[in-house]
Amino acid sequence: MKKFVILLCLLLTTGSMKVRAQTAVDRDLLAEIFKIKAIDNHAHPLKYVAPGEKPDDEFDALPLDAIGPSPLPVRLSPTNPEFTRAWHDLYGYAYRDMSEAHVRELLDAKQSVLKERGDAFPAWVLDQLNIETMFANRVAMGRGLTAPRFRWVAFDDALVFPLNNEAAKRSNPDYRGFYPGEELLLKRYLGDLGVRGLPPSLDDYLRRIVTPTLERQRKGGAVAIKFEAAYLRKLDFDDPDEARASAIYARFVRGGEPPASGYKALQDFLFYYIAREAGRLGMAVHIHCISGVGGFYRQSGSDPLLLEAAFNDPTLRQTNFVVVHGGYPFTKEMGSLMSKPNVYADFSAQTFLTYPRELSDILRTWLESYPDKVLFGTDAFSFGAAVDWGEVAWLSNTTARQALALALTGMMNDGEINRERALELARMVLHENAVHLYGFR
Repeated sequence: MKKFVILLCLLLTTGSMKVRAQTAVDRDLLAEIFKIKAIDNHAHPLKYVAPGEKPDDEFDALPLDAIGPSPLPVRLSPTNPEFTRAWHDLYGYAYRDMSEAHVRELLDAKQSVLKERGDAFPAWVLDQLNIETMFANRVAMGRGLTAPRFRWVAFDDALVFPLNNEAAKRSNPDYRGFYPGEELLLKRYLGDLGVRGLPPSLDDYLRRIVTPTLERQRKGGAVAIKFEAAYLRKLDFDDPDEARASAIYARFVRGGEPPASGYKALQDFLFYYIAREAGRLGMAVHIHCISGVGGFYRQSGSDPLLLEAAFNDPTLRQTNFVVVHGGYPFTKEMGSLMSKPNVYADFSAQTFLTYPRELSDILRTWLESYPDKVLFGTDAFSFGAAVDWGEVAWLSNTTARQALALALTGMMNDGEINRERALELARMVLHENAVHLYGFR
């Protein structure tokens, strides 16, 4: 009898899992979700560049061409046939293949739209996708990327690594590719302030460089700042030791390699300081957290639980944190961290790393616990002329809305919510949560 009960439980469990996995989307709900104007919490759109102008090189502080090639997931391959649907919806592409002749025809069509739209082209892309506002993660904004359609998210990792970084470069080939970009960006920030070199003390560095840079970014329209630190170190930012950080800075600011533990203490202190200042200035702190790109990327260094000390710090409770990409694949860990009053997550990049079915399971878990903490994002970026940021935005936008509809359909079928609540949750994820977080109206 006992064996029979156990077997029955297993069959029921397996059956319920199978039913949940095969739930068909509610078509009426999906149609309504596609009508909702969205706020895209994370993307890398390109500015408009006229013929003969310098190509856009400010779309990321850490462009991936700085490191060696690594395999792309299936959906990001430029040969992914899903992109033919993007071409159809955006440019009227009439084919289902990617033959050389047909792609040339596509590129001609795209050039015609670019020429016709000019500076209005980036906003035109958003119009095609029913995206009201896109957050542009960029070193600087540019032509066509103007508020309110585009909002700036500035990069501030460079402020965290002011000393000699040669030891880190030797430790990891990807670090060797990425650190020079951060060092150049720090020089740019110094130049923007009219400062020729680093100040001699940590207090002076904070007063003359860090805070003024953040204030310039806020004045320039930034609604948030961004850390891509997981491409440069682990995300284990521990409780800061100001005295040790000050001593390390003063000793090595003029040269020499700081010891790893000492330099980490300085980085930890600077991260906390920058996060506090961002909160004071009304900017959210976005943190890249996902299984990232690069053959030497440290996936374990992107576990969102590594950020727990910072999220629990009482001095940072006035700062809102957004875990960009939702910590994938550590999405259950991310779900637990949303219990912090100032911690949010977007699911950008999951929108092209996974298909709608898997993403719907992740979204359902989050929505059943902290629906007011979930943000839509595309992580749109360019692979070149054929698969540009608009195509990636299309793929992410389509996947996100399909996944959201699947998650909400399952919740309705299981009696957790009714249709009215499902539409309310969809509006929250796609629009209202961002309005509340960033104070838009």
